[in-house]
Amino acid sequence: MEDYVVNTIIVGVISWATLFLVTRKLLPNRSFEFCNRIVSSTHAVTAVVLASLCVQDWSCPACPLASSSTPQQMKTIAVSVSYLIYDLVCCQFDGKPNLDNSVHHLVSILGLGAGLAYQKCGSEMVASLWITEISSPFLHSRELLKELGYRDTELNFAADILFAAIFSIARMLFAPWLTYVTLAAPSNPFLIKAMALALQLVSAYWFYKIVRMVRYKFGKRAVQTKKHT
Repeated sequence: MEDYVVNTIIVGVISWATLFLVTRKLLPNRSFEFCNRIVSSTHAVTAVVLASLCVQDWSCPACPLASSSTPQQMKTIAVSVSYLIYDLVCCQFDGKPNLDNSVHHLVSILGLGAGLAYQKCGSEMVASLWITEISSPFLHSRELLKELGYRDTELNFAADILFAAIFSIARMLFAPWLTYVTLAAPSNPFLIKAMALALQLVSAYWFYKIVRMVRYKFGKRAVQTKKHT
């Protein structure tokens, strides 16, 4: 792995941790999770912007397929790897460790790390970052709004639906295509193919949970509507 990639990851981990500590200092009355979600939202926006800047041709955002990674792509991937390492460690101090989240982070770190090690599939990796992070700000806004006192409000419901819609389109429409082209390319390393498939399976699991969440939200909303009529 290139020295500049390792340095980017190290500096990144330190930077995300510093941002979290500064946020905790600025918002002493907010919970540990609230401050961490501020950092997570910052990463999501950063990852989408950096990934967008890496796209060479918007008519085919994942092109050129099965090619060597450019330095810009490698740095973009390294920034997200640094965040995932930070968040994986940070969440262990929250007092509410989440196995699903930990597995997702480990699979993501291994997948992106494989891309950095092989210096291959930069276009596919960057496209996967864009796909996975585009819904994250809405995911975190749902929980931030609850702590700010907007639980069970129209605003919180809108955030739920926006998150579910964007996640479903990104992860269950575009991601399967990206997984297919990654698996179909004969020159892609086996480890990268395995991680691409694993990430798609994790996305399918989260999609199942999101569908259950949406059904619950609409059911709860219907009951509340009946009570007020």
